[in-house]
Amino acid sequence: MTAPVNVITLESGEHLTREEFEYRYTQSPHIKKAELINEVVFVASPIRVRRHAQPHGNILGWLFNYSIEFSGLMVCDNATVRLDDKNEVQPDVLLR
Repeated sequence: MTAPVNVITLESGEHLTREEFEYRYTQSPHIKKAELINEVVFVASPIRVRRHAQPHGNILGWLFNYSIEFSGLMVCDNATVRLDDKNEVQPDVLLR
């Protein structure tokens, strides 16, 4: 899938403010995962089954079972997390 015409997309290595990063990310539905770390853009590569997807599922299941034992914990999958004005990450799994 190609990017829409007249839209500035995200490119790994670009230096952006959080506001510009969020704007471009919302305008780039073809990009499945991007993060802003110290104002630098990182666009993720496609994931592989054995090296990522299967271990991801195992970790998600493990954290879900762990969260059942301790009330007040939240397990999230691919949630955007604003750490501060220069960092916005999207961890594969989040225990909060």
